[in-house]
Amino acid sequence: MPLKVAGYCRVSTDKESQINSLENQRTFFTDYINRNNDWILTEIYYDEGVSGTSINRRDGFNRMIDDAYAGKIDLIVTKEVSRFARNTVLTLEYTRRLREKGIGIIFINDNISTLDPDGELRLTIMSGIAQEESRKISERIVWGQKQSMKHGVVFGRSMLGYDVKNGKLYVNSQGAEIVRLIFNKYVNEGKGVHTIARELIGEKIYPMNTEYWSNAVILRILRNEKYVGDLCQQKTYTPDYLNHKKKYNNGEKEKIYIKNHHEPIIDRQTWEQAQKILESHTLTDTQKSRYSNRYWCSGKIVCGVCRKKFVSRTKKTKSGQYKAWRCSAIARDGKKSGCDNNSVNDAVLLKCTAYVLDTLVTDREAILSEIVSEIRTVCDTGGEKNIRNCRKNIEIIENKKRILLDRFLDGTVSVEDYRKQNQYYDLQIAGIQEAKSDNMENISENITDYARKLLEFKDINEYVCSEVLENITVYPDKSLDVKLRYYPAVRLHYSTTGRGKNYTVNIIT
Repeated sequence: MPLKVAGYCRVSTDKESQINSLENQRTFFTDYINRNNDWILTEIYYDEGVSGTSINRRDGFNRMIDDAYAGKIDLIVTKEVSRFARNTVLTLEYTRRLREKGIGIIFINDNISTLDPDGELRLTIMSGIAQEESRKISERIVWGQKQSMKHGVVFGRSMLGYDVKNGKLYVNSQGAEIVRLIFNKYVNEGKGVHTIARELIGEKIYPMNTEYWSNAVILRILRNEKYVGDLCQQKTYTPDYLNHKKKYNNGEKEKIYIKNHHEPIIDRQTWEQAQKILESHTLTDTQKSRYSNRYWCSGKIVCGVCRKKFVSRTKKTKSGQYKAWRCSAIARDGKKSGCDNNSVNDAVLLKCTAYVLDTLVTDREAILSEIVSEIRTVCDTGGEKNIRNCRKNIEIIENKKRILLDRFLDGTVSVEDYRKQNQYYDLQIAGIQEAKSDNMENISENITDYARKLLEFKDINEYVCSEVLENITVYPDKSLDVKLRYYPAVRLHYSTTGRGKNYTVNIIT
């Protein structure tokens, strides 16, 4: 019976020369597969303008993997290892998964087939070379950008009040007037950011690259040093070239600040007054901690009627504090918004998220047995040497946790695998810290009890739910679509009874 064969090709930029290369690759694979009488071409999958170090935004790659798992593909052919992936872990993970289902990959230029006995060894070597080349390319790009930044070249997009052309900032007169209006309202008229946003909406003044004015948009404008003529670059950086995740630069990298770099929109005296006011309104660390606990699912709740985000509302009642969420369109415009969705209690969202998470965990006793067995092995030492070894083991496990988190954020580890492995590492550390040669049995019993509690997710806390939740869509008929990271959305219906401390949530699947 002929094999169902697919081709995969990728280019890392969307330049015309690369697009032509992509077309050539697609033609090549079509001819290559059709020349073999024992093969049937299923499809040529492709991605353009994306990196090979991650699977993020690689729609063609992800669709090909899904089709392979669904039995639509028996064999995949690709040009070389670097076209498939420049990440060693990613390459081996997907080739192993496919091989378990009897699906092979042929890397034509590298003369490697994953179904050969030595295929994985040769693939590991070639993917390691591809990953190292990707690292060198990344370093060269970062170095080149930094030198350009030092010479005043602007990286980024146009913004309200400025157009970016050929690495330079040019004042946009229409946008500049709006910026001056915002600073005048804030500094000279003493209005808050919420009031300014509301007034701009009422005056039918529209912002740039955003749907409507908000507190956050106004704050970003007031804090942007470009409006006083200065330029600060490298506010964010990419610590890992494999996952391309940006982080705010809090001193880890040198920021490049050039004063009086371009034509200002706001005079320096007004700018400095605005910064003093902003500083006086900044929350302390204690205040941030108190308020952050209130918004465990902030930005993740979507209205099923108008697709706007939900915002929180909190009020004190006789029985305690009432926390709920409602559509931002209704909160802003009331009945004029045209949205008739209902508000939803925070307790409903938390319980539904915990319920969905609870249903994902299976075979708990097997997981528990493996965890306890590993803890016994790690903790089975004693004396001063044991203490030194314990400290070293904890450092090793903490490093493993950091690597695991990077892989989870990169999308190469599922939420279920991440949760299990992270709990496993936490339990290892707990076991090491409690390890004593004279009461090893008692420690094991305590850890077993602790592990069993961790594997019960019905009463999971807000932090865990926040970590795994991607979004919740709320509908007027008391139903929710709960979407966890890397899992399909789950539709739940709920009912509620009681108030205050006696408030209960009933889930109807």
